[in-house]
Amino acid sequence: MINVAGVISIIIFYVLILGVGIWAGRKKEAGNDSEEEVMLAGRNIGLFVGIFTMTATWVGGGYINGTAEIIYTTGLVWCQAPFGYALSLVFGGIFFANKMRQQGYITMLDPLQDSFGERMGGLLFLPALCGEVFWAAGILAALGATLSVIIDMDHRTSVIFSACIAVFYTLFGGLYSVAYTDVIQLFCIFIGLWMCIPFAWTNEHVASLSDMDVDWIGEIKREEYFYYVDYGLLLIFGGIPWQVYFQRVLSSKSAGRAQLLSYVAAFGCILMAIPPVLIGAIAKGTAWNETGYKGPYPLTTDESSMILPMVLQYLTPDFVSFFGLGAVSAAVMSSADSSVLSASSMFARNVYKLIFRQKASEMEIIWVMRVSILIVGVLATIMALTIPSIYGLWSMCSDLVYVILFPQLLMVVHFKNYCNTYGSLAAYLIAFFVRLLGGEPQMGLDAFVHFPGWDEENQRQLFPFRTLAMVISLITLIAVSWWTKWVFETGRLAPGYDFFRCVVNIPEDVQRVGDPVEEGEQMSMMTSGAMGKLYGAATMVGKDERNGRINPALEADDDVLPADIEKLRGSVSSGGGIRSGTHPDIQTTL
Repeated sequence: MINVAGVISIIIFYVLILGVGIWAGRKKEAGNDSEEEVMLAGRNIGLFVGIFTMTATWVGGGYINGTAEIIYTTGLVWCQAPFGYALSLVFGGIFFANKMRQQGYITMLDPLQDSFGERMGGLLFLPALCGEVFWAAGILAALGATLSVIIDMDHRTSVIFSACIAVFYTLFGGLYSVAYTDVIQLFCIFIGLWMCIPFAWTNEHVASLSDMDVDWIGEIKREEYFYYVDYGLLLIFGGIPWQVYFQRVLSSKSAGRAQLLSYVAAFGCILMAIPPVLIGAIAKGTAWNETGYKGPYPLTTDESSMILPMVLQYLTPDFVSFFGLGAVSAAVMSSADSSVLSASSMFARNVYKLIFRQKASEMEIIWVMRVSILIVGVLATIMALTIPSIYGLWSMCSDLVYVILFPQLLMVVHFKNYCNTYGSLAAYLIAFFVRLLGGEPQMGLDAFVHFPGWDEENQRQLFPFRTLAMVISLITLIAVSWWTKWVFETGRLAPGYDFFRCVVNIPEDVQRVGDPVEEGEQMSMMTSGAMGKLYGAATMVGKDERNGRINPALEADDDVLPADIEKLRGSVSSGGGIRSGTHPDIQTTL
């Protein structure tokens, strides 16, 4: 029987989130439907909202429900996600945030397509898409579990209803709506859970957490050490190459602020994990057969995945549980939006525009993104209804991202002269193959290879095969890139065999991803001679020139006259970049 008071509680919080989402969407500059305005909120996210939305990168439904579940099932020592994702924000801030924001990219895939080409970037979009869809699905699954407890609503109905609301206001306001609903989301989680903890802790059916019979700490067996380290590294480094994170980084007003937000958000991740950790420990010490709970006891996997809403429902007074569950439900729903927006942004810009429709208008790209939001929302909803374990789904999100995307993003951001498209494709295929060999129980995929230390009883790999796949991928990327560069540059292979046209057979009309072409604007290309060298011989202008810097290699070139360099400086400083006709003596032929 549906709980009427619970339904009212849910409706109140849903209306709050929906209202904030629509209001925030109106902050978008009127008539400005550019990529930056919709995808990155015009790079104008303030410090206060920035801190909340960066923290909400990871703190959502999967985070709080998954943390409580793992505390209850295996103990505190196995609750790696809060610390892993906090460290991923720290390392992301140190090594990636500053460089990515300085370059003015719009999505995480931009530097990858810049180095490896549009089509390879499209291939790298696939693991990024899978990660975002799995993450959104985990959040929606958590929400379905919560609502099925509080108001006895069918799991499928609640997931579909919640996905529709999240997709609606994301369509309406883009990143503005996502960022401002994140503020409400974190307040709801923090206040709602902390309000419930004192009542649950003092419930008569809950044993003392210091009781030796209540083991909520857990233990790591000797044979599980490498398995534990593998998952820890997966969460730390697999938590970096996500568009949900870089969307926040690239929307910051400056590179320095992007770093600051990463560090503050790391602290926020730890802080927001405290309530679900306590709730998981309280659940561990609860005699569930003495409460109003009528299901199977000891709890099965299905019940343990709903442990947080069960604590709020059965161990707290009605008015507290309604507020807590309503707040958590609304918060969970609002965190699905960022993953949906991230995947849609990458598809619209990095796949549709840069691969299929290079001359597409800004309005066309925005409409493609809106259609993509609907499609990604449907995909995430289907995943949420078909995969059972929330924590398993949550952890699986990082696998493909960790083994495939992390090595490639690391190289293009810090060592882009040591990698090329051949290395990228080889690394992609080998990482995917090695990861596939290890199997994935959550997807019903049996292990093809039993690595050393195979656990026959639990049918799992104890060997750190994910990290092995990542390291092999990194080595492959460097080695194959070096070898192909060597065979082409030494003449052992003719330029005609450079099929990817990335070593010696480079096309003359290469467009760098980071160089947005304004509507109606023509980019300068020179035909030959010293002035051709000055501009890169029929190559579109790069970021250095647009940002007022002169490529040092040009100044060192004997064929480029000092007078030409000075003319270039003059055009750059006066016009903010090289444009056709910026200097009377620098004319272009197209």
